[in-house]
Amino acid sequence: MPSTTVIVLTTLPADADALAFGRVLIEEHLAACVSVLGSLHSVYRWKDAIEEAREQQLLIKTEASAVEALERRLATLHPYDVPEFLVLAVSGGGEAYLNWVHQSISG
Repeated sequence: MPSTTVIVLTTLPADADALAFGRVLIEEHLAACVSVLGSLHSVYRWKDAIEEAREQQLLIKTEASAVEALERRLATLHPYDVPEFLVLAVSGGGEAYLNWVHQSISG
């Protein structure tokens, strides 16, 4: 049976409270787990200029059925005009873990 679990990637500024951001997503059953990775440097093009920023990467584990609501909520919480929102399909994994993700979202 194919997995319905997905991983959503987003970044936040290095000084943002990423744990509080993630906690909101968990409390609202939009994510089962939000992992915050350490500081990173991003280089990107924004409004015809090359920019650099210190950021944090968030790995948001959720269900495909929650992606639309998650994207809407992330847009209201996120400080960026155009936040990273990439959805990666999970093709498999530990059955117990995938069940836990599903149960965490379906609440």
